[in-house]
Amino acid sequence: MPMSKSFQDRLFPIAEELAKHYGTPFHIYDETGIRETGKRLNQAFSAIEGFREYFAVKALPNPRILTIMQDLGFGFDCSSIPELISSRQVGGRGEDIMFTSNNTTQEEFLMAAAEGGCILNLDDISLIAKVPVFPEQVCFRYNPGPRRTGNVIIGNPVEAKYGITHDQVISAYKLALERGAKRFGIHTMVASNERDYTYIVETARMLLQLAEMVEDDLGIRFEFLNIGGGLGIPYKPQDQPLDLDKMSSEITDIFAEFKSSHGYAPRMYMESGRWITGPHGTLITRAINHKSIYRQYIGVDACMSSLMRPGMYDAYHHIDVIGKTDQEKSETYDVTGSLCENNDKFAVQRSLPPIREGDLLAIHDTGAHGHSMGFQYNGRLRPKELLLRTDGSVELIRRAETVADYFSTLNFAADVFPA
Repeated sequence: MPMSKSFQDRLFPIAEELAKHYGTPFHIYDETGIRETGKRLNQAFSAIEGFREYFAVKALPNPRILTIMQDLGFGFDCSSIPELISSRQVGGRGEDIMFTSNNTTQEEFLMAAAEGGCILNLDDISLIAKVPVFPEQVCFRYNPGPRRTGNVIIGNPVEAKYGITHDQVISAYKLALERGAKRFGIHTMVASNERDYTYIVETARMLLQLAEMVEDDLGIRFEFLNIGGGLGIPYKPQDQPLDLDKMSSEITDIFAEFKSSHGYAPRMYMESGRWITGPHGTLITRAINHKSIYRQYIGVDACMSSLMRPGMYDAYHHIDVIGKTDQEKSETYDVTGSLCENNDKFAVQRSLPPIREGDLLAIHDTGAHGHSMGFQYNGRLRPKELLLRTDGSVELIRRAETVADYFSTLNFAADVFPA
């Protein structure tokens, strides 16, 4: 079920007061839900020695949220300089950070190596020669190509831009050895928002088989396998959740079998983002217009700059009209924003209770890839972020963008390259 009842019970009674105090729209995140989910993940894989979650910073890159991740013992999965900086600002150091990027620049490599470095995860065999200071520990991202099928969001592995091919694996690690690497990991990411737990189990099995192949050929013993993220959440009320217990039990058994036959087992890392924070965020927006033409439209004061997944992926996000119940669903609406794009819609032909101007809508499951995918097209600005804390208080953790922010990059010293 999208957005837990516990979160709703604590948020909805105070939503109107929050809207009056902070103004709308805003994303609000549930600290209690995030912490409970993180603890559940740690417990599920506790039997695998050295298990660690590296939170995908791109999902919710707010320092206040990253501090919670550090409290949970998580590391940070980064793919850009700002994400590296954010992770280090909350205390991430060295092997607390996994840096996975593609088409990586020299500037990014240098930043990855700064301040104690990180685990460098290379996306392409050509990057081996381009790393300015090659680290002692290195990892490669593996793309299985036709050996696996992908899913809608991440696509067919054969068509994906990420990773080294199966035929490049031995060569990549051999070249890394020649550049002085002494410690090794391997990584993959072959699905996104996947709720079939068996797909994740097979990903773990695939990487262990790959580790065995590389060890047989090069004598390398991998310190860790990063099975990626991609754990899915049920966006629709009728969706079945991922079976974490079965998934963790079967993966734990696979690692135990590997240890029994090889005398050791690598540590297992994971880089979930959506599964940790996605259900624990909601976008609160106010209905400001009711348009009746060929369809019934409800215009709200948020738009795609606040949440672009529905417009980008045709993704479903459940909507509640705060103060009204599902039993009152008697109208069919498109719920739209103000952007000059026809796909600026949070819902299309959605059955909802009658909505009047001034009603508050809660758009579920925006705790991952919501605010972080925002943009400024059409001069529309990104909203504020709030945190519903465990003690029931609410904290502003990011202010809304302003018109001054929008124009700030136009304040610069004149620089004209001569003809």
